[in-house]
Amino acid sequence: MAPLLNGYTNGASRHLPEDPSIVESRFSDISSQVDIPVSGLEAEEAVEVNLEELLDDPTELCTLLEQEGVGKHYWMIIALAYAKQAKVDHAIEILGKGLGTLSKGNPKEKLGPLSLTCWLYLWKSREAPRVVPDGQPAGETRLKDFYLQAATGSLNEASRINPAFPPLFLARGVLYLLRASLQPPSKTAAPGAPDLSDRVETLRQSIKCFEDALRVSAGRNMMAILGRARAYFSLGKYTDALDGYQDVLIKMPHLQDPDPRIGIGCCLWQLGHRDEAREAWERALELNPDSKIANILLGLYYIHESSHYATADPAFGPIYKKAMTVYTQKAFKLDKELPLTCATFGSYFMMRKSWATVDSLARKAIELTDVNAVASDGWYLLARKEHYQDRPDLPKANDYYQKADLARGGGDKGYLPARFGLVQIQILQRDFDGAKFRLEKIIQQSKSIEAMMILGALYAEDVFQSQASGIKDDKSTEIRKATTLLEAVRLAWKDPQKKLTPDSSVLVYLARLYETEQPEKALQCLQQVEQMMINDMPDKEPPDGLEADETWTTKLREQLSPQLLNDIGCFQFHAEKYDLAREFFQTALSACVKAGEKDEGIDTDALVTTISYNLARTYEAANQLDEAKQVYEGLLARHDDYTDARTRLAYIELRQNPTEDGPKAMTALHETDSTNLEVRSLFGWYLSKSKRRAANIAEDQEQRHYKHTLQHHDKHDRYSLTGMGNLYLMTAREMRRDTDQDKDKRRKTYEKAVEFYDKALQLDPRNAYAAQGIAIALIEDRKDLTSAVQLFSKIRDTVKDPSVYINLGHVFAELKQYSRSIESYEAALTHNRASDPQILACLGRVWLMKGKFDKSPSAMKTSLSYSQRALAIAPQQIHFQFNIAFVQIQLAQLLYTLPESQRTLDDVIEASEGLEEAINSFGEIAQSTNPPYPRHDIEQRANMGRNTMRRQLERAIQSQREYEDKNAAKLQEARDLREADIRRREEEKRKVEQEKEEEKRKIREERDKMAQLSRDLAEKRAEEEKRREDAEYTTDSNGERVKRTKKKKGGKRKKKDEDSGSETELGDAAGEKEATSKKTRRKKKARSSTEPDSAIDSSAEEGSAPKSKKKRKRLARKGKEGNFKSEELVVDSDNEEHARPAAQTNGGGGSDADEDGDTRMRDEEDEDEAVVSKQSRKRNARRIEDDDEDEEEDEDEAGGEEPSTKTTAERDAEDDDEEGKGASFADNPHGDPVDESVGAAGHEGAAETGGPGLQI
Repeated sequence: MAPLLNGYTNGASRHLPEDPSIVESRFSDISSQVDIPVSGLEAEEAVEVNLEELLDDPTELCTLLEQEGVGKHYWMIIALAYAKQAKVDHAIEILGKGLGTLSKGNPKEKLGPLSLTCWLYLWKSREAPRVVPDGQPAGETRLKDFYLQAATGSLNEASRINPAFPPLFLARGVLYLLRASLQPPSKTAAPGAPDLSDRVETLRQSIKCFEDALRVSAGRNMMAILGRARAYFSLGKYTDALDGYQDVLIKMPHLQDPDPRIGIGCCLWQLGHRDEAREAWERALELNPDSKIANILLGLYYIHESSHYATADPAFGPIYKKAMTVYTQKAFKLDKELPLTCATFGSYFMMRKSWATVDSLARKAIELTDVNAVASDGWYLLARKEHYQDRPDLPKANDYYQKADLARGGGDKGYLPARFGLVQIQILQRDFDGAKFRLEKIIQQSKSIEAMMILGALYAEDVFQSQASGIKDDKSTEIRKATTLLEAVRLAWKDPQKKLTPDSSVLVYLARLYETEQPEKALQCLQQVEQMMINDMPDKEPPDGLEADETWTTKLREQLSPQLLNDIGCFQFHAEKYDLAREFFQTALSACVKAGEKDEGIDTDALVTTISYNLARTYEAANQLDEAKQVYEGLLARHDDYTDARTRLAYIELRQNPTEDGPKAMTALHETDSTNLEVRSLFGWYLSKSKRRAANIAEDQEQRHYKHTLQHHDKHDRYSLTGMGNLYLMTAREMRRDTDQDKDKRRKTYEKAVEFYDKALQLDPRNAYAAQGIAIALIEDRKDLTSAVQLFSKIRDTVKDPSVYINLGHVFAELKQYSRSIESYEAALTHNRASDPQILACLGRVWLMKGKFDKSPSAMKTSLSYSQRALAIAPQQIHFQFNIAFVQIQLAQLLYTLPESQRTLDDVIEASEGLEEAINSFGEIAQSTNPPYPRHDIEQRANMGRNTMRRQLERAIQSQREYEDKNAAKLQEARDLREADIRRREEEKRKVEQEKEEEKRKIREERDKMAQLSRDLAEKRAEEEKRREDAEYTTDSNGERVKRTKKKKGGKRKKKDEDSGSETELGDAAGEKEATSKKTRRKKKARSSTEPDSAIDSSAEEGSAPKSKKKRKRLARKGKEGNFKSEELVVDSDNEEHARPAAQTNGGGGSDADEDGDTRMRDEEDEDEAVVSKQSRKRNARRIEDDDEDEEEDEDEAGGEEPSTKTTAERDAEDDDEEGKGASFADNPHGDPVDESVGAAGHEGAAETGGPGLQI
């Protein structure tokens, strides 16, 4: 719908009359003076009253009017004069006295003054405050409601006199409008239910009154239309309101007070047409530059436009400045009491923290407005003013926020910023549940980004507080809600239409939420924060001549927050990206130095200490132990009581010197800080690695250490509980199980271990080591492999420790899932355990099991390789030597049992050699001090290999040799046959290729010959054409070449020449339309001497010269019709294909006649070449020496196909061939051998290649 402004669409192409008299203003009909007639004097005499200089006290003037008994007209004029000077109270007083005087006469005389009194009361109501001003007694201030009641009284009195008095309808409608402005907006009704609130009913009554006013005025009352439009606007029926304003503008385009363009703009704004609304207000301002309403509305438009940009955006400043200085400030200067202007300016002074000005402007907006939305803005300003104080009065701010919300209807229709402020007050009052509830309602209604941010932060704080307090409540729901809300905010930043500025606090909250479960996402959030901070730097671009490389990026990072860089480095450390972590920690240290230089109040010492410790841990993880020691020692030099640094130094010393200085450092550390749980945990780990196993667990040194920790330091120490579980687990594993009593004791020991593990899991549900201990107990005690696999799989996703993969490998091996077991062991090797002999031994064991299961010698060889690697790393371990010998024995047994087709002689010989090594190894192991198995068993296995298996392998070697020899002979025979077959195929292939090459060579030679012949004939033709041209042209006296001329002969000679021409120029008729021209006659005469010889030669070749000559004469006689017939039959070519039908038409269809005609036409074609040399050259240019086309043409000629089936190209080629032959015989009338050889070569080539031998 196109809005109508000024009577035209958008106010275009319409200008108000330049005559100002057309534009009427209020009270323009009040004259400057009035004459009051005086009784008792002459009729001409009267008292003149100056209406521009009225008395401050109208009592004397009222006395004069009462004494003279003047009519109502004088009372009303004087009252309007006072009202014109804004002395409304005096005007009401004068009308009151006038009504007292008029009460004695006709009651209808009172209708006018009563109506005017009602309007004056309505005027006073507009200017009166809504509420009692702050600091004034309630009884001394007359509010809007008081004047509305007074206006109602006047209106009712007038209605009792004459309820149909037309002015009363309009007054009653305005009264209802003002009364509705004081009523609160309706609450949200149920969906589909009618709104029956008092405010809506009052507005409907006002619409009815305005319609009555229109009815009695026959639709000419523009104020009634405007009032009805205003009522529709208040009801939210903006389309109907827009129609009303446009109707008024069409009927009264000069109307400016009130200006319907203001209403049109407001309706368009509510309908979403912001730019059209601005155009309407600009038009109103153009007509009346002092329009305060148009100025403030345009100011609000540009404030709204500036809200689309961030305050840091360069586009924000100019727009906001224009809104405040150009429009809002001007509106305020025009009327400092205008409520909308006061509310708008109040928000500006709020940013400047001018609290007194804010309070004054906000109260003006509240007290003077008759629009609920403006009152809501005033209450909101007061609430924000209280909220922003250093020591805010939270109850008062909460009350103001509630009033601001209720002024716009409250509930779902309330004021969103006010509800948002209520949430903030609840948070400050620590009413988090109430804040969450209110925020969830806001999000359901508006999807507010700010509400989502705060609600997500509240849920995140719940999670963090629970983690800090150590309470083990399930916070998964809060984590999910917080993550969903904050991710939705993060996604909204990517919408270019919303123009939102990313907030780093959202990303920090997300990073903390992702820290445990999804560290990679947490790292991404922190990296985004880093990029945001770099983008906000004013000097982020490198200077001229430098590139934005890693060095420049590092320099920029040094200006960032050290805490942020430290956090990013920690995530890189946990991701095992130690180089990146080291770079961030080093940059964070540099950032600490710069931060301390900028702000001396920052405690950089704590930051430097923490970051330096993290840097040392990174060096340590990267196996740069010397650099780590240097940093730890630097920390201890600054803080000698830094226990963590001392602990790591002792651990590094133990790694570097495990026999001397390391144990001393661990002992000294334990004696110095024996109460520190971290130190006690490290010392317990040291004891587990260095102690000697005790037969009785109660005497175990490690067990005593853990027990002491739990009894005297912390009974909930998770490391000690897990360590106790490990001790009982290892003890149960080594216990005897011979009798039922032993088995029962072993089971109870396992249960004891599980109790410790379970206690540790209760304290820390994410303790993967305790969960792993329970899984091992399930396997070893109950053989519950399936449950153990599930536990280990969950632990693997949590803990990146080789032990998890080793245990998984054990379980998969027991389940005979050897491939998955091998994968687990190999994964354990990649976790800094590539030289662990135990893992290598486990791999050798599972490969041996796989080899036995699959009967695969290659798998057993892989097992032997891993076992040998384990022995090479730990040569002092006798059981690794036993493993190698055992694998060699198993390999020998497998190869002996395999059939000859599945093994080789080399494998059997190698197994025999391995058997000898195994026998020797078993002997050495049996003689060692602590053999892994009883000596008798080992010696018995060696004897079995020495006696039984040795003989078996010898027989296997003999049989394998015989098998392979026999198989080798068969293979050699098959190989020879195959090679012979291959040679035969290659020979056949070679012969075929030679034949193809020979054929190609012959074709190539033929083509060369044909090309040479073509070139020779072309040269001869060029010479012939030159000779003919020389005979036809001559040089005149001026040296120019001209055609030779010939004198005309008599009539009979001419006829003879024509007869001769008809006999010899049948073929010329196809190329020339003017057969009687001089040129043709001269040409025929020049060649007349050669025609007989040519005819004789042709007839001699055909073998029937006389017969051909006779037929030629007959054809010539029939050809006198001649040129026209030839013109009809021969169109574009001298082709013999076209000449042949012409000969049949003119003189019969015999074969001899055809042959004679062909010969004659070829002879005559030679005569035409000089005339049509240009055409011949064109045809020569189209000649194509293509073997494929030659073959096709030859096939067509050999098959006797009809001439009509040949293509144009073929016909042109045949014409050129015949022309070449004609030229040869014409040049050599006696049959030169060269020409005969040319013809022979052409026929020979045709015979060999299957097509015409030559084309010219």
